Amino acid sequence: MKTVRTVLVLLTVLVTVSAVGAWAWKLSRPLPEVFQGQVEATVVNVSAKIPGRVSTLAVHEGQAVQRDDVVATLESPEIEAKLAQARAAREAAFAQRDKAFNGAREEEIRQARVMWERAQHGRELAEKTFQRIDRLNRDGVLPAQRRDEADAQLKTARDAEAAAKAVFDLAVAGARAEDKQAASALVTRAGGAISEVQAYLGETTVRAPLAGEVYRRSAEPGEIVPAGYPILTILDPTDVWATFQIREDRLTRLKMGDSIRVRVPALGNQAVTLRVYYIAPVGDFATWRATNAQGGFDLKTFEVRARPDRIVPGLRPGMSVLADGR
Repeated sequence: MKTVRTVLVLLTVLVTVSAVGAWAWKLSRPLPEVFQGQVEATVVNVSAKIPGRVSTLAVHEGQAVQRDDVVATLESPEIEAKLAQARAAREAAFAQRDKAFNGAREEEIRQARVMWERAQHGRELAEKTFQRIDRLNRDGVLPAQRRDEADAQLKTARDAEAAAKAVFDLAVAGARAEDKQAASALVTRAGGAISEVQAYLGETTVRAPLAGEVYRRSAEPGEIVPAGYPILTILDPTDVWATFQIREDRLTRLKMGDSIRVRVPALGNQAVTLRVYYIAPVGDFATWRATNAQGGFDLKTFEVRARPDRIVPGLRPGMSVLADGR
């Protein structure tokens, strides 16, 4: 009986020692290395080129939108006033162009013709007067002084006729070609100003630049937003990738185009295959790690990005992904 008891005690001790040894051996084994990354996605801030007051916001957070959907509208009375000014300037430019191309009015042309004809009559009278006085001067009846006066009056009448003829020709011909070109350029310039203001006015209607989900509303109706201020943020859930921070002593295991098998805890540890498409050319930050008793060195970290080979339903930004480091 004593022998049996001794054997049982020995067996118990042996089992206990074996269990402790197995447990110690298990603890002594290094834990499997796991790389943890985070899912990210394309995020776009939607803004307008002009300042204004938010009139309406047609979407709410979490809502799905399509490209070119109207997501917000702005009020900008200043731009509407500038549009009215530009249109008035264009009307004035049209009037200047029509005046240049149409020439003088009919009444002005008739007036110029009458003045020319009057100058012709004056020149004809001056010629006849000079001829009479010239004959009388040759006959010795009138002195040379009277002849010189008549000659001067004839020259003045001829100059007046030439000036009146030039005024009439100018009225008939209208503006010069350069003046017409300048008037046409004014019309073109005014049209460009209207197009510019209309383009700014179009910015009061804010549209979605891509399809996705509304991630955040940064402004509310009634608020005044400056140009370029994000009114809301849209996230594209179909354009996702995982970002890892890999120590440089582990970087040799990865290269561009490699496939990575990861688990997604948020999706019930679903396995997903990623493909590396980006490795940072420069290390970002460092983690100090001692290498021996005399000292150590800093191990820098490189950002690595990898995209899924296919669309993974339910995979959203912010989820963690785990990859086996072996």
